[in-house]
Amino acid sequence: MNRPRTIAAAVVAAFAPLALAAAAPAHAAGHDPKTPIKHFVFLLQENHTFDNYFGTRAGVDGIPPNVCMPVKPPAPKPCIRPFHIGAQGSTDLDHNLDAFDRQYDHGKMDGFVASDAQGQGKLAMGYYDRRDLPYYWRVADNYVLFDHFFSSATAGSPVNHLFSVAARGGIGPNVSDAVPANGWGNRIPTIFDRLQAAGVSWKFYVQNYDPRITYRTRAQAGPDRSSQVIWVPLLAMNRFIDNPQLASHIVDASQYYQDVANGTLPSVSFIVPAGDSEHPPGRVQSGETFVRALVTELQRSRYWPSSAFLWSYDDWGGFYDHVKPPQVDSEGYGFRVPALLVSPYARRGYVDHTTFDFTSVLKFIEQNWSVPPLASRDARATSIANAFNFSMKPRPAVLLDRTAVPPSAPKVHRAPVLAIYLASIGLMTVLVAVLLLTDRRSRRRRAAASDGQPPSRQLVSADR
Repeated sequence: MNRPRTIAAAVVAAFAPLALAAAAPAHAAGHDPKTPIKHFVFLLQENHTFDNYFGTRAGVDGIPPNVCMPVKPPAPKPCIRPFHIGAQGSTDLDHNLDAFDRQYDHGKMDGFVASDAQGQGKLAMGYYDRRDLPYYWRVADNYVLFDHFFSSATAGSPVNHLFSVAARGGIGPNVSDAVPANGWGNRIPTIFDRLQAAGVSWKFYVQNYDPRITYRTRAQAGPDRSSQVIWVPLLAMNRFIDNPQLASHIVDASQYYQDVANGTLPSVSFIVPAGDSEHPPGRVQSGETFVRALVTELQRSRYWPSSAFLWSYDDWGGFYDHVKPPQVDSEGYGFRVPALLVSPYARRGYVDHTTFDFTSVLKFIEQNWSVPPLASRDARATSIANAFNFSMKPRPAVLLDRTAVPPSAPKVHRAPVLAIYLASIGLMTVLVAVLLLTDRRSRRRRAAASDGQPPSRQLVSADR
């Protein structure tokens, strides 16, 4: 072994996190962050509940035993039990305001199967597990999983995406869940307005972004492409369309990889998908691959020691979830959605049971960069800050693949075990030696007695 090289390698490994931190680009002019998190990334995927993704996981508030959802409530039978979806996939279940009301059923939570007008309600009781989503489950093994994270609104994607950037819905109860024909108006402040005013850098990354598609042109874009206006509420606000400086912050998701590689990642990043959104009937594995690529890119970069990546789902998609959502106002909460946090400061394998919604993410951003709240919802929200442990040093990234492996067994410290093993062998050797010596002397005494000699003389004779 080359001892000098070994020592040098150990020194480099010990100081690698400090070197990475020093190599990270300086924070943009503006409010310095209050925590070690200098780069925060928030991604919203589509249409799943917590029970649909993690309801069978140990240690979480998961699917209750013996649950069976009635087909025609209030009659308890016939009913559908939870089942593993597996490779059979799913369909796009009803998930609008009316569907929520039927499923919630005044807090009885018994309408998940009966609510789907397409006759596919039984699919609401399907779930995925580690076999289907190995990367997500491994992230939960190593970082933070939230099991009481609710969508902000009882409605679907449009209002929840607006909540995610503005801490308000803006459409009121009993109104169609859609982006209004004249957009969201120009008076609703967003988190990006706050960051812009404070001089904190930000970008909104959009998969397959087409800047020509806004609320003004969505009718010509077709139903699939027009969803861009739903997922990017800024494209339904005149100032983010007409002001070139603000519009320049909305970019294609491919720019995210370039910014991470080139050292130009902003302080706050929002990301929305397109084809890899996990929206049924799309394959959940495609979305998982998309998320893994984004997270892994950050983990391998100079930004890792000062970053956090959180992703969640914009609404429940019509799937079953057993936890009755708190009704904090006329628009929410909606049902629970999956949410995970990856960061060098994230608690390891931690399940956070705190009640959160999308405005809890805004609350963390606001507090971290010292900008004022946007509305009453985020002002009252609980920040996600407790999911971090800022008293520890940033830990190295755990790069994970899609192998469905269970959590690793506790590490066995081999040095103490080896010492005990060697000590046991030594003790056994001493005991055997004592027994052999005792047996030898006993045989000599018996031989001396049989010859009629005194034992002492016989021993002397034998030693000669």
